[in-house]
This record gives sequence, C-alpha cells and structure tokens, in this order.
Amino acid sequence: MNPQELKSIMGSGLLSFPLTDFDANGDFDKAGYIKRLEWLAPYGATALFAAGGTGEFFSLTGEEYPEIIQTAVDTCRGKVPIIAGAGGPTRFAIQCAQAAEKAGAHGILLLPHYLTEAGQEGLAAHVEAVCKSVKFGVIVYNRANSRLKPETLARLAERNPNLVGFKDGVGDIELMNSIFLKMGDRFAYLGGLPTAEVYAAAYKAMGTPVYSSAVFNFIPKTAMQFYEAVRDDDMATQHRLLKDFFMPYLDLRNRMAGYAVSIVKAGAKIVGHDAGPVRAPLTDLKPDEMDKLKTLIDSLGPQ
Repeated sequence: MNPQELKSIMGSGLLSFPLTDFDANGDFDKAGYIKRLEWLAPYGATALFAAGGTGEFFSLTGEEYPEIIQTAVDTCRGKVPIIAGAGGPTRFAIQCAQAAEKAGAHGILLLPHYLTEAGQEGLAAHVEAVCKSVKFGVIVYNRANSRLKPETLARLAERNPNLVGFKDGVGDIELMNSIFLKMGDRFAYLGGLPTAEVYAAAYKAMGTPVYSSAVFNFIPKTAMQFYEAVRDDDMATQHRLLKDFFMPYLDLRNRMAGYAVSIVKAGAKIVGHDAGPVRAPLTDLKPDEMDKLKTLIDSLGPQ
C-alpha cells in the first residue's frame, strides 16, 4: 500500500486500536491476540492500529514489537489493513517503523517521543527522520509533549511526501482549526482524544469526520452504531448513547490516571474476550468498578 492509499483509508470510516493480549505473567499472548483480531476484523473498522496507545505500545520491548505487528498483519491479511504504532526515542521509533514495513503493515502512527520537551525544530527533525527511514505512509499523532504547529507541519509535508495523516490528541480547537485551514486536503485527519466519541460531532464540524474508537474493543456493534450516527448527523442516537453509556463510562474512566486503557481491558474481559492485565505503571480496575462497567455494558444489549 502506498502512502496515498493509506491516506484514503484513513478518511473512509471508523478506525480502532486493538488491545495487546498479555498472559497472567504479563507476557505477550500470541494465541489470544490472534483470536481478538479474528473477532474484531468483521465488524467494519476500515483499519486497525496494532500496538497503538490502547495496545500499550509504551510498555512493549523492542523484542516483542516485531512479533506483535507480524501477528496482526498475518491474521488480518485480506480482511482489514493494519497500521502499526511507532514512537519513543527517534532511533527506537525508526526501528519500529522499519520492522512494521518489513512485516507488511500499511503504515505507521507516529506516537509521541517520551519524557523530554523539545522545540519545533527538534520535533520536526524527529518526525522527518522517521519519515525518511521508510517508504510507506506515516500519520503523526499530536499529543502530550509532541505538539506540532501548522507552520512546522507545512514544512514537514513539503519535504516528506509519505507524511499523509494527522491525528489530534490535544483537543485545542484553535490549533486544530489552524492546522486544517493551512493544510487542507494535504492530510487525512483523525480525531484521537481518549473516548473520541464524546468529541466526534464537534470534530466533524471542523472538517475531521473520522476518529479512532477504543470502545470498539468490547462493544464493536455500539461503536459502529455511534460512528454511523455521527456520519449521518443522527443527533438523537448520538445523544442517547452519550447519555446512557458514554458519560457514565467517563465517570469511571476518570477515577484514575491511566484508566483510559485499563477500562478498555476491563470491558473486553467482561464481554468474554479477556486480554489479560495491564502492565505497570497502569493499574487494573477495582472490583466495584468492574461491576459498574458490567452494568453499563449489559444495558446496551448483545454486541
């Protein structure tokens, strides 16, 4: 798949981040991961991000990463495209990007580097080094300490034809509008705030109608129903699901830092697709929180 084909896929429908399966010891569970991908693939996501944020990329080792991406590509070949997460220090991000390209992934989502702050010049050098290291498409994720300004993105786009996508995880409306108005259709745009459904209608109004869904991991039917409601401007369905499920869900998610991932693993366990525990420093939901989440999930009916 060339970069322009990746760009087209990004703009064509709902995307999601499969969980990464770990066993009771916290090691990668390949068999469980294959079953998860086989379960999710038919539900209608236009692409799946393997080893992304919800897939706990930040906790993976360099030895685990290639196997996870290769497993995703092999399992989903002919069913749904795989975009790999890549990030961390520049040289490690390059290693990930090249491993993903070798495995046959369709592109990468370039996650933020870690710990240190950096100016626009340094951030641009980081993104460009990764883009230059591969031939397939790159989507940059604006989040945390990796926030690119419109002028920086314009320069990067001019020098790197394979930089074709922009995912926003900041939620700065002024910045997002500035980027969209400056870059136009040079990029495909993706809403990427945690529990993106809550922001979906607002982002569509800004020219970003597509987003990535974490809850697709455990309520894929409802996730697709909500996406279709956003696509069709069905505000009645959006408001009903926001009121009955998403807002109470956010109350649980916001109880603890890091629960944006933990609650998704909890949901998968509740619906019979256990992905194992989260890795430290994340923590799993408490029993009473699991009970509250189960009640919310049950209220949605069969998935």
